[in-house]
Amino acid sequence: MSYAKVLSVGLIGLAGHLVEIEADLAAGLPGLTLTGLPDAALSEARDRVRAALVNSGESWPNRRITVNLLPADIPKHGSAFDLAVAVSILAGAGVLPLAPLHGVVLLGELGLDGAVRPVRGVLPSVLATARAGIRRVVVPLANAREAALVPGVTVRATDCLRRVVDFVRGGTPLLDPPAEPPVDGTAELDLLDVVGQELGRRGLEVAAAGGHHLSMVGPPGAGKTMLAQRLPSILPPLSDAAALEVTAVHSIAGVLPPESPMIRRPPFQAPHHTASVAALVGGGSGLARPGAISLSHMGILFLDEAPEFGSRALETLRQPLEDGYVVLSRARGATQYPARIQLVLAANPCPCARPAGDAHCECSALVRRRYLSRLSGPLMDRVDLQVPLTPVTAAQLTEETVLAESSAVVAARVAQARGAATERWADRGWSTNARVPGPVLRRPPWRLPGTATAGLQKALDAGSISARGFDRVLRVAWSIADLDGRSSPDNGDVQEALAMRIGRTG
Repeated sequence: MSYAKVLSVGLIGLAGHLVEIEADLAAGLPGLTLTGLPDAALSEARDRVRAALVNSGESWPNRRITVNLLPADIPKHGSAFDLAVAVSILAGAGVLPLAPLHGVVLLGELGLDGAVRPVRGVLPSVLATARAGIRRVVVPLANAREAALVPGVTVRATDCLRRVVDFVRGGTPLLDPPAEPPVDGTAELDLLDVVGQELGRRGLEVAAAGGHHLSMVGPPGAGKTMLAQRLPSILPPLSDAAALEVTAVHSIAGVLPPESPMIRRPPFQAPHHTASVAALVGGGSGLARPGAISLSHMGILFLDEAPEFGSRALETLRQPLEDGYVVLSRARGATQYPARIQLVLAANPCPCARPAGDAHCECSALVRRRYLSRLSGPLMDRVDLQVPLTPVTAAQLTEETVLAESSAVVAARVAQARGAATERWADRGWSTNARVPGPVLRRPPWRLPGTATAGLQKALDAGSISARGFDRVLRVAWSIADLDGRSSPDNGDVQEALAMRIGRTG
């Protein structure tokens, strides 16, 4: 036999597709040719595969070998095809039977010693396998827990090429995925640690209840970073579908923890203010990797010292905040990654970071405006809650009796509020108030009476808020009503939402 075909999976972003790897061995000048739009990493497979075969005790066929990856018009990226290429060559040489590999997908990178090494993107690859009706996969041992997250697919693992050859040739069993490790009992950060800042805590709770974006402006030490870091502790766990989607993004990025692959808690990303545009939105040659925005999908993207970020980096957030995804266009095609995030911004009031009215602040009103104007109007117009924080007083810091609520108490209210919103919008497919389009809230049956929105309408006519801001205040008002157990917002809810929208303390 001089021809063989095995299956693998290629990825473009999160979208996976089956790849048929054909090997043809013919008479002629010995060599290996790869076709089917391989990238540089895949083109180098010829050297890795040859060394791995020889060092695994197999003979390299002294023939002209052509390996084709179908469909040939779709670019192929990465080294995950190595294992399948090696097996197809051995099968084409007639030294391996193909029957045991019928309907089996092979994934894995080969080391020169024949070891099968882990690769990025195993979870979305196995998801694509399941959608294509293939129910058996062989993956590197280090990726086995990740692959086993997909229901309905039989996962077997290998640590070396020799083990796969022995399985195909003689039925030697492959490895089972390792058992799930014990649940990490590391305690989360708790809101009990935050001193004072009732307005900041309220803004955080409302943001969690409705999935709203939040900004906090205040002097150093006021608790901006502490509040932001504790937002995940009051958010509900991810659903099964959301957890798979988030885990798939992290798998593509190669940052999935091997000991506990499934991400059940909303992710939290806090890039440094020197982060580039590519670091935020994603990029890279070949297969563009997801950036911090996509790694925050279904979670929080926290930008501390937000005015210190580059203007181009900040402005790239505007479209993902509206659309919920990022499209990375390259010469060889476009890659789309999900980016449905909660944006949390923290900023000092001025370059010297003194609170307004402080006698030691030497910044003029113009300097203050110029500093905060680095956060552009169009970007801030997309931020639902804009909460000012005041310095913590000595009395608050030294008070012995702690009256603050814990994250567990607040999380229970948030879960109740989210449950009410999910029930309300279930027939339309929305799970949080922040995702409800503005026109829906301005039309019956969800339109609020004029007595509830009179102040909001005045603010719009006075230019205090934009039309987009009008809709966002309505969304926040519904979240406040859900937190307080009301079936619809009243005038007090709308006024509280408006006050937090325009940054008033009362």
